[in-house]
Amino acid sequence: MNKDGIKEKLSEEAYKVTQEGATEPAFSGEYHATKDDGMYHCIVCGASLFDSNTKFDSRTGWPSFYDTAHNDAVRLAADDSADVSRTEVTCAKCGAHLGHVFEDAPEMPTGQRYCINSCALLFGERKNEGKE
Repeated sequence: MNKDGIKEKLSEEAYKVTQEGATEPAFSGEYHATKDDGMYHCIVCGASLFDSNTKFDSRTGWPSFYDTAHNDAVRLAADDSADVSRTEVTCAKCGAHLGHVFEDAPEMPTGQRYCINSCALLFGERKNEGKE
């Protein structure tokens, strides 16, 4: 899908986040407090990204996960854009910016906190998906 097609498909905020690397305001997103059982998918391409079983309340205002839905769900890259060293998380299938991952969740099994923008996600049912 070209950028124009993506722009037509997404809200203005979702476009700015997924295509331009913006961040939605804390506690503003649809999924930051969701506790339903299911799968979080990329809003751009529909790829499975995070299972609700790995979601936790990090009290940061964004959906937080300690692991991905499968080993090839996301790509990680260094991000120094905010004068802070962070690790960007993008969808492995389409490259959409999702958020960042931090190594600051020692109480979680992986120690990681995938801090993801709600507007970059679609929530739905699992379809025989799991950790590969």
